[in-house]
Amino acid sequence: MDPPARDDAFAARRDRMVDSQILARGISDARVLEAMRRVERHRFVPLDQRELAYGDYPIGIGFGQTISQPYIVAFMTEALALGPDSRVLEIGTGSAYQTAVLAEIARDVYSIEVVREHVARATELLRALGYSNVHVRHGDGYTGWPDAAPFDGIIVTAAPDHVPPPLVEQLRIGGRLVVPIGRGDQDLLVLTRTEDGLREEERLAVRFVPLVRSP
Repeated sequence: MDPPARDDAFAARRDRMVDSQILARGISDARVLEAMRRVERHRFVPLDQRELAYGDYPIGIGFGQTISQPYIVAFMTEALALGPDSRVLEIGTGSAYQTAVLAEIARDVYSIEVVREHVARATELLRALGYSNVHVRHGDGYTGWPDAAPFDGIIVTAAPDHVPPPLVEQLRIGGRLVVPIGRGDQDLLVLTRTEDGLREEERLAVRFVPLVRSP
């Protein structure tokens, strides 16, 4: 993958974000930290909110969706435990910020988004930034992307009220599914698929928008 060009006008803010919001809270994976320093978060938020891009909070991106707090993006990415040859599925492209972070680390990223307007914008932006290892399509994230399975990791950036069985089926043995579960207050879970089923670990209290399915 050809690396995207850096916009150094925001580089100092990005470094402060990583140091104070992410590294200071215990994220230690060097590849995740480097990805968070490289990906230009301000490019993924609405133009009128660029000055807020590196703050310690989520930002609305329209259609009832948000771009997650930087720490949560880093936490979920680290929890996937991806390697350079990993293939990862993302449910909920949204702004494509999380998508770009994944693309810095994994070999291939497959991302599904239910809002058509977000699909068009994400596809254009990721192409402009040089991410040739990302595949985005419009669809129902609950059903995953069976044609591209199995995946080494699956990340869900909106909250279902239960773990979608199709996503478990599309996870390779040893792969990890990172997903917020519940309505209102939620639990962010890391699920590892084993020969005997799923090994589950509750990691963090979170609040995501609900997972919306296609009609």
